[in-house]
Amino acid sequence: MCGRFTRKETIQQLAEQLGLKILPPLSPRYNIAPSQLVACVRTSLETHQRECLELKWGLVPSWAKDPSIGNKLINARGETVAEKPAFRKAFKQQRCLILADGFYEWKREGKTKQPYYIRFKDNRLFAFAGLWERWEKQTLALESCALITTGPNTTMTPIHHRMPVILAAKDYDDWLDPSLHIIAQLNALLRPFPPEEMEAFPVSPIVNNPGNDQPECAQFVQ
Repeated sequence: MCGRFTRKETIQQLAEQLGLKILPPLSPRYNIAPSQLVACVRTSLETHQRECLELKWGLVPSWAKDPSIGNKLINARGETVAEKPAFRKAFKQQRCLILADGFYEWKREGKTKQPYYIRFKDNRLFAFAGLWERWEKQTLALESCALITTGPNTTMTPIHHRMPVILAAKDYDDWLDPSLHIIAQLNALLRPFPPEEMEAFPVSPIVNNPGNDQPECAQFVQ
């Protein structure tokens, strides 16, 4: 599972790569938690153009009776995402990139859990494989998202048995193409990112509190 991540760096370079013309005002984030807004890139079903916007983290399917279901749907398992009723529609045509530059995971050490921060060694921005949905009821409307997880690479194995799917830049176009419905082709993208470019290190337990959103959350501690 992935329950916290960061987006500290500017998204300008990635925005240019993706051909985005308009960007929302985004402040640096050091401890993004479920139910909060996250920066996503998707292909609009109306204009067919790519757009960057903020969606609520915790996917609410269009058929849900109550939006509180999103509290349980922050992650989708890559192994079953194409089959689960909550995710299969979005997996077919409502896929998105969730922008990040690192994420947290907790390793059990005795009776405690030590938080770790995982990022690329060059600290660059990247994108999780995500899904988005629109839920409407009378005058209420909510757009939300979930990120997809997979098994660990060797960087993650000592820390946790799951990790978020980080897409390679060459796969962005396929992931954002709503006309691509070939399940096997999409499933092939849901793999652990090669570990050679990644690193993990322990951080302060202040990250345990989602109310703490400051640079110290992602800094190495002995």
